[in-house]
Amino acid sequence: MKLALSLAARGAGWVSPNPMVGAVVVREGHVVGRGYHRRAGAPHAEVEALRSAGDAARGADLYVTLEPCNHQGRTPPCTQAILASGVRRVIIAARDPNPQVTGGGAEFLAARGLEVDVGLLAAEARRLNEAWLHYVNTGRPWVVAKAACSLDGKIATVGGESQWLTGEAARALGHRLRHRVDAIVVGIGTVLADNPQLTTRRPRGRGTGRDPIRVVLDSRLRLPLTSRLLHLDSAAPTWVATTSLAPPNTIRALEARGAQVLVLPADAGRVSLGALLEELGTRQVQSLLVEGGAETLGTFFDQRLVNQFYFFYAPKILGGQQAPGMVGGHGIVHLGQAHIAKNLRVRRIGGDIMISGYLI
Repeated sequence: MKLALSLAARGAGWVSPNPMVGAVVVREGHVVGRGYHRRAGAPHAEVEALRSAGDAARGADLYVTLEPCNHQGRTPPCTQAILASGVRRVIIAARDPNPQVTGGGAEFLAARGLEVDVGLLAAEARRLNEAWLHYVNTGRPWVVAKAACSLDGKIATVGGESQWLTGEAARALGHRLRHRVDAIVVGIGTVLADNPQLTTRRPRGRGTGRDPIRVVLDSRLRLPLTSRLLHLDSAAPTWVATTSLAPPNTIRALEARGAQVLVLPADAGRVSLGALLEELGTRQVQSLLVEGGAETLGTFFDQRLVNQFYFFYAPKILGGQQAPGMVGGHGIVHLGQAHIAKNLRVRRIGGDIMISGYLI
């Protein structure tokens, strides 16, 4: 099953809106077939593994990280391919919570004489697809916060300099995070200050990099028509989230340059983040990376919308009471209101330190 999970992880960034799934066929203690879901619309992991095994699948064991589908979607039901292969036993890591699938695949196979076991490395399988599981259960994207700062928590000097706080290795990991998510969001302040591209900066193509959808929070549509976000050679679109305060002629001008303008309800004069997440969910955005700036990050934290975070710390001390901190927003009044992090992980990334974890 560990091998199947490793194979499944290769689909990161490519398979959305589907989950990552890996499968391995074992016969008499030897791996005779392996496969993983490579992209939405492509054969599922079970089908790839069974094709790889060929006739050796008959009488063998199939290990799969997620319950096989038992319904017709973009591809035929995997349960039919499993039956046709002659596999005698199916070992499933995690159940599929999708209403179309739950209880269907495992029970269907067991009712037709196959031995079916469920639960091997289930926690690891659920962690692999945490964003997809969250989306299936809530209809909203999994929110990941990412920021880079000095050791004293500053994202820029008092003079506004911020590029580059961290080294190349940390920035490369940041681009890999962009590849893994469906969309990335920044506030208009970041766009006006940095004129970012919000791409992966990695070679395009299988196994390299895929650009996320770029989302700009811009309640009054101050996004310049000359912004690099509107002039990129990228398959991923730029969406501008705004409110009814936006001038209609500016909406038309942005749309003429290829942007999609999302007019959403306002919250205290700004785009409602709850409405934004609901809208992204209807568009099958399952994971969202929040990169800033400080006020955008702070608002997500204020509203307790962050599920996971990656904070990069450069070995530098900037100081200055006026230097901006990593997380803005309103903040909290009492320590009892503090956000509690769990499952913390600390890694050395080049000359920098990364702390990642989840929020309760």
